[in-house]
Amino acid sequence: MSQFFLLGEDRETAEKHGGYIDASHTWGLPGVRCHACGATWSDVGHDYPSVDLSELPERHEFEKPRPEPFSEFVRLRELVRPRAPRNSALPPGTNFGPLKGRAVGELGPIAWLGRIQLLMRGGALERLQAEGVRGLMGCRTDLQFRKKNQPELLELQIEPHGRLHPDCIPPGVPPPCPTCDRQSFRWPEEPLLDAASLPLELDLFRVGNFATMVIGTERFVDVVRRLELDGITFRELPTR
Repeated sequence: MSQFFLLGEDRETAEKHGGYIDASHTWGLPGVRCHACGATWSDVGHDYPSVDLSELPERHEFEKPRPEPFSEFVRLRELVRPRAPRNSALPPGTNFGPLKGRAVGELGPIAWLGRIQLLMRGGALERLQAEGVRGLMGCRTDLQFRKKNQPELLELQIEPHGRLHPDCIPPGVPPPCPTCDRQSFRWPEEPLLDAASLPLELDLFRVGNFATMVIGTERFVDVVRRLELDGITFRELPTR
């Protein structure tokens, strides 16, 4: 089986370049106030920058972050489902459309926003694709740069697939809420991937039940290192 690696932002490289990005997605599902479990919550890491809601008559209802009762959240979720990728979970807080905001200073070939969203210069993405890295989707951004010669900076749409193995989830964590599907637990100290759930056709994905974890395959890591594309750290994760 292929090796899998947890990707993170290389802070030393980011500080060397000195730039940063301040932006958010154009639209998003609201958070939820669940009448069943009593939680008010939204998830992080479910981002679909390729999904365009500009032709949706109700698009203005997706512009302001806020919590909504579960029934209202479901109504809004079903409005966008036909435009979203097939079988996507679309939890509260799912984002859509291009990143809008500003980019300041110099950025390397790979940049991060909030240590969660992964962005690449267009040339770097093309080189990865030419080397056979699978499943990379670069989406346009609406970022304003101060300098005249603006680089092409694309956000990667990294969709959730696979799961953490139950053995690394802390004991005593209650099962997901049967109404809103919320299951809250902290980042495991020793993450363990559920081997049977991992996608075989992708070299970059998020963990389905912990979407802030970005995972790259051995192929992805090897190509990034060989092309000397800085900006990412790698930590190998075991599978079971």
